[in-house]
Amino acid sequence: MFRNQYDSDVTVWSPQGRLHQVEYAVEAMKQGSATVGIKSDTHAVIVALKRAQNELSSHQKKIYEIDTHAGVSIAGLLSDGRILARFLQTECSSWRWDYKQPVPIKKLAEAMQLKLQANTQYYGRRPFGVGILIAGYDKDGAHIIQTDPSAEVVSMHGTSIGARSQSARTYLERNVEKFEKSSPEELIVHALLALRDTLPAEENLSAQNTSIGIVGKDAPFTLLEDGQVAVHLNQVSTHPRTTAQAQGGAEPMQM
Repeated sequence: MFRNQYDSDVTVWSPQGRLHQVEYAVEAMKQGSATVGIKSDTHAVIVALKRAQNELSSHQKKIYEIDTHAGVSIAGLLSDGRILARFLQTECSSWRWDYKQPVPIKKLAEAMQLKLQANTQYYGRRPFGVGILIAGYDKDGAHIIQTDPSAEVVSMHGTSIGARSQSARTYLERNVEKFEKSSPEELIVHALLALRDTLPAEENLSAQNTSIGIVGKDAPFTLLEDGQVAVHLNQVSTHPRTTAQAQGGAEPMQM
């Protein structure tokens, strides 16, 4: 990316009113492998594409449980993502200690916003190079919260971040009317179909490179891996690919 005299520190504004260091962090998020989140009236689902550095290495973890009623998925620098996941776990445990109940998802979103914003304002810090999707369920229902390095934190019906995520968002926009009354199994299939659209035509989802997290009414956050994922991938395989990424382009970084 083009460098200039206004990107030496996160506190330096350009004449156009831009913070280039923050924009670079957003680009790091966009180069990470994709993750998708959607919700219905009663459940929230996050799915993530895991990458392995080579054939001899294991796939990197992309989804973390932060409490019995919430979990997060990561796109971007995984080291930054793990720090933020641990921060959210601490927020959840502190709230339980003080109030003897799960933290409302709205309070988690507010805490995350303050955490991210601090690193865009003070000299000598750098923004977190990661985007996070928070899936949770509380007394107000199911939630999907999207964050990015600029400290923009928004509630979504369905969203995707990471490499080639526009293809997933296109699928979500076309099918958003179906999500509200979907069963948990249907939500998972929709999320996997959206995630599949972020892949090049020659690649496909597998039990090794896909993770699923689901939480909902009377259902604690559950992380599905390997064989548990394969059951849902079998359902996805019956749907033809419609927006496969056949064109070339930069491969996502190992994030």
